[in-house]
Amino acid sequence: MADTPITEAAIIDCAGRLTDPELGRSFADAHMLTGATVESAGDIHVQVELPTPAYPGRERITDAIAAAIKEKFPTAGPVTVDYSWKVSGKDSGGSIGLRCKNVIAVGSGKGGVGKSTVAASLAYGLHTLGARVGLMDADVYGPSIPHMLGASGQPAMVEKQGEDGQTVRRIQPVEIDGLKTMSMGYLVPAEEAVIWRGPMLHGAITQFLKDTDWGELDYLFIDLPPGTGDVTLTLSQLLGLAGAVVVCTPQQVALLDAIKALKMFEKVKIPVLGIVENMSGDIFGRGGAQQASQKHNVPFLGELPIDSRIRIDADAGHLQKLFDDDSTAKPHLLKICERVAIEIAKNAQVSSQMPSLEIL
Repeated sequence: MADTPITEAAIIDCAGRLTDPELGRSFADAHMLTGATVESAGDIHVQVELPTPAYPGRERITDAIAAAIKEKFPTAGPVTVDYSWKVSGKDSGGSIGLRCKNVIAVGSGKGGVGKSTVAASLAYGLHTLGARVGLMDADVYGPSIPHMLGASGQPAMVEKQGEDGQTVRRIQPVEIDGLKTMSMGYLVPAEEAVIWRGPMLHGAITQFLKDTDWGELDYLFIDLPPGTGDVTLTLSQLLGLAGAVVVCTPQQVALLDAIKALKMFEKVKIPVLGIVENMSGDIFGRGGAQQASQKHNVPFLGELPIDSRIRIDADAGHLQKLFDDDSTAKPHLLKICERVAIEIAKNAQVSSQMPSLEIL
């Protein structure tokens, strides 16, 4: 029997049958193969498009494709896999004119668990990997994002022409190393308390989302206020969120409130991407969040060990330094960024539309 001809179509068919190790779907079903070439000398090049720049361990894909091709085509030459990426998403903010593929809420059941640190780190981490990222501080009563990132000054207002030809005023986000941010902390003095009722809070969150000139984004992370309340309900009504990340510390007292946050997101039809355990170590313990994630059948996104450098850099307004090569926190933060990005990609593959909000 004659050997199967080594053609570009045959290579795509062979590689397409393999299962992606992260998404759990075939490369063909996940639309990750964008092309293949067979050179006259027999060398083979396969083009793979990843769903996020934070895809971990891509060498697993290279090895699997090379092995499958060698098995089916023994006479084939060396196999090279070339990678590009395009963020998968649900176009979360399309209904309000927000051009963002994925809007992600970062919340907790209580304050003091490092939610804002994790939110800022997720945004900055994915930004450093090449994604277009925004970070919105929705903790109107206690905004901390500007301080941690060392940002200050009031956002400028710029007049632009809308699609209908009308002139509109747009808020320019404050950029830190290219990361776009918006916070009430830019608009009121640090020592001044914001004393608002629910409708005013709803209006501010809506304005931050609709009137800020975010541009085209792959990810917009929203740092929620602690607890369960108006802001989450506002977001669930305005947007089809890509999901929510729950942050907690390992001890049982914190986990009790984190479970309430999980239930809140489920109630308003926001998919939970997973749980991050912050401040793991001798002081607060380790493993509580992972056990809770298993019990409630949600992904565990990783742990961030308690580390004085995290506190020092955040207090000094240099949270970005956590991604320096000498930072002991960097590998933990990057792993969490990878897991969050993969869970977003999985959700985007499964469903292109969020379910509608139930009337509570």
